[in-house]
Amino acid sequence: MMSARRRRPAERGRAMKLLDVVGRDCPPAPAAEAGKIPWSDPAFSERMLAEHLSQAHDLASRCFERIDRHVAWIHRELLVGRPARVLDLGCGPGLYTSRLAALGHECVGIDYAPAPIAYATDQAGQQDLACTYVLADVLEADYGDGFDLVMMIFGEINVFRRADAEAILAKARAALRPGGLLLLEPHTFEEVERIGRRGRTWYSVASGLFLDRPHVCLQESFWDADAATATDRYYVVDAATGEVTQHAAVVQAYTDEQFRSLLTAAGFGDVRRFRSLTGTEDPDQPMYFALTARKPT
Repeated sequence: MMSARRRRPAERGRAMKLLDVVGRDCPPAPAAEAGKIPWSDPAFSERMLAEHLSQAHDLASRCFERIDRHVAWIHRELLVGRPARVLDLGCGPGLYTSRLAALGHECVGIDYAPAPIAYATDQAGQQDLACTYVLADVLEADYGDGFDLVMMIFGEINVFRRADAEAILAKARAALRPGGLLLLEPHTFEEVERIGRRGRTWYSVASGLFLDRPHVCLQESFWDADAATATDRYYVVDAATGEVTQHAAVVQAYTDEQFRSLLTAAGFGDVRRFRSLTGTEDPDQPMYFALTARKPT
């Protein structure tokens, strides 16, 4: 998972000596290292955009054929084929909103990364789509109101601390019209635990997501069973200078019952679970499932 994400205000990675890699806190305190992927950095977001648009993998965004199937299901089953107002939280380069707009919906997307938002805005203009994109942190942004559907997909809800997830759900509910629908696509509990138990690995590249020049990336993962969080740490070593930059991401796991409790506490009802964003099991991406919940009329 790359995402969305689009989280808390990003912190730039900090330079350190190699010795600090050895003397690090191990394992980390629960959620202590959240927000250290530089999503809002212009250069980083440009590299991230390339990953979003790649058709070689489903890491940052899905391949277009899969997105087409998801959008068809959302249009047919959730929006029942009628024109609707849709808000996409963590919209990236607008790959879902642009397709929904082409089907007759009016869409608003919010994302924290400048290059994907610029791309989405440019594509909407070129295709004359009813899409508006906002460069903002979803925790701080004004969502507006009167939406028929608010969506947050691709595991985005899991990358926020529980208190922040609660705040996002409250804002989403306020943005919906009475009877409006919330759509989440979270990670399964098992997937988050798997992320945290991946252990340690490394790779070297001529150019990659963290740097546009040769570097080595040392990665380690931790699972905290008590907090139900997975932490990924990345130590990026510049091949030319030896400078080390640290980044980290934290993913929160929830059981189905905990998700239901979150949604109920936020004032939603009629909570429904689907195996995927096509309504049926997706054997290629079993790590995700879909939840819908309705704002009472």
